[in-house]
Amino acid sequence: VDGREPLKPATPTTVNRSLEVVRTILNRSARAWRNEAGRPLLDMAPPLITMLPESRRPPYTMSWDEQDIFFPELATHLQVMALFGVNTGLRDENICGLRWKWEVPIPEVGRSVFIVPPEDYKTGVAHVAILNDAAWSIIEGQRKKLATDDRKDKNTEYVFTYRDHKGDHRIDTINNGGWQRARAAAGIPMMRVHDLRHTFSSRLRLAGVPQEDRNALMGHGG
Repeated sequence: VDGREPLKPATPTTVNRSLEVVRTILNRSARAWRNEAGRPLLDMAPPLITMLPESRRPPYTMSWDEQDIFFPELATHLQVMALFGVNTGLRDENICGLRWKWEVPIPEVGRSVFIVPPEDYKTGVAHVAILNDAAWSIIEGQRKKLATDDRKDKNTEYVFTYRDHKGDHRIDTINNGGWQRARAAAGIPMMRVHDLRHTFSSRLRLAGVPQEDRNALMGHGG
């Protein structure tokens, strides 16, 4: 009526994420959280919440030819981050939130690793991000970029930043309009940011890296 486009219906995945939050709050209110008298916030067992069925599409593995077409379509800062992702297997939030203070030099090999703390990693366990030659080259490039930036308001906390009219800030997600336009232009509209991680894992397997080592490099729990 007011000229705005109608809202799109929420997907089952989106609904289930919200239901999971509600379920967690209810369960903790009944079993863990207490009031001032020491009693649970809920005096009864929470109701059973049934999740909606989801149809998850299988992960997509990007070929080397597709990478050669796709990455040049990305803006420079996204291209660097995507290349870092496909060479480390880190999730979108860990690439965007990568901090310089997490870097730990390893003198014996002449480079560093990044240790993502438990509170910032999905499994709740600290993850050591190993840098191959391509990932290390990106880190060195970002370090040089930071060192040669003489602006007073430069962002020195995060490895990957972007400057716009509001200043130099952390990037919230790689999956923005630029990413979506680039994947459409490259002819792989199904390519998600998380598929960079799947591609990393697939290339490790094809290179003959043992399962145990792949699990460690991927940061799988257990």
